[in-house]
Amino acid sequence: MWKFHPLARGIIFGTFLARAGFFMSLPFLGIYLHEAKGIDPATTGAILGVSFFVSTFAGFIGGTLSDRVGRFPLLFFSMVLWGTVFIGFALAESVWFFFVLNALNGLCRAVFEPIARALLTDVTSKEERVAVFNARYFAINAGGAIGPLIGLGLGASKSSLPFFISALIYFVYGLIILKWTFHYKKISKDRTSLPDVSFGHSLKVVAKDKVFTCFLLGNIFVTGGYSHLDTTLAQYFGHHHLKVYSLLFVANTVYILLFQYPIVRMMKRFSALTSLKAGCLLFGLGLFGFGMTHTLPLLMLSMFLFTAGEILCFIIGDVLISDIAPDHLRGAYFGASGLQFLGQGASAWAGGGLLNVFGFSHGIMIFGILAGLTVAAFPFFEYGEKLSRRNKKSNSNTWSIDTMKS
Repeated sequence: MWKFHPLARGIIFGTFLARAGFFMSLPFLGIYLHEAKGIDPATTGAILGVSFFVSTFAGFIGGTLSDRVGRFPLLFFSMVLWGTVFIGFALAESVWFFFVLNALNGLCRAVFEPIARALLTDVTSKEERVAVFNARYFAINAGGAIGPLIGLGLGASKSSLPFFISALIYFVYGLIILKWTFHYKKISKDRTSLPDVSFGHSLKVVAKDKVFTCFLLGNIFVTGGYSHLDTTLAQYFGHHHLKVYSLLFVANTVYILLFQYPIVRMMKRFSALTSLKAGCLLFGLGLFGFGMTHTLPLLMLSMFLFTAGEILCFIIGDVLISDIAPDHLRGAYFGASGLQFLGQGASAWAGGGLLNVFGFSHGIMIFGILAGLTVAAFPFFEYGEKLSRRNKKSNSNTWSIDTMKS
């Protein structure tokens, strides 16, 4: 990691801080709203869901705007607003205010995530992008592992203190970004030399990129498959085997921290879309395994397959976007990837519906269907890879003809 650009190292460390602050309080928001504020479960679910809805559509706007006005101003804005949102969570009393706050939470996340990834790409050579996004994902999971432990220690389900601490973390990160704005002026100046494009033009270019469209469509199914870790799997095992679910959840984090680097290093010899195809198949196998048995060793094996799919799809997916996005539209491309939240919402609904229809005693049927929906990403990735090879061949032929003419 120390060979990366100093700004890349700062973004990765900042990502760790931001995720630790996020997971210190937000995972407990549903419990906090019900236990501390007395809000009924249905309303609590609606409050939690509004964040994903906003994130789906706000990412493209934020990413595209960063292509026009620069990364740093919007990153700073998102951190300050996000910190204010956490203070709001600590002080709010009315239901409508919690709706507004969680909508703003989704907005801040949708603005920060794609712009941070675009900025990482700006300062990283193509050869180092797998390594830098690998390090970023490690930082995300390290923060995700530490944050909830601190939150539990501070009584996150009943106390507002974790929200204030999260706010402080985001304000500090905002000050660091403000410092970067002046320290890395050259990066901002370099972006001003790129073509200035409108929102309409950005949307048109992104929509016409067939390889990227195939990735987006496939990623909706993949992200939907991942969402079952927090939704369907939690309900299925939490119904009778809460301890087993807790062990599986911990195993997911441990597997990422132990096997992330070896798995990504092994797949570097293959194309990004080949890795994504392998990832969606592993996701599907892991999900199917959850429904086949309640034997802990086999469930742990299923979680390993599931986690391997997660590592490949999410790390290599970021690398793919960074490689195919034009320099002046990186923010728009990363922002458009927020459409994956459609998969999260739809899959959570589908998983709950299958549990209602089949009950908790038909795991093979339930997770077999969910695995099939996840593997539905494969043909999109396959077609995207064919288009990518065709484009490379066409570009190669064009270069050869131009060379001969000269």
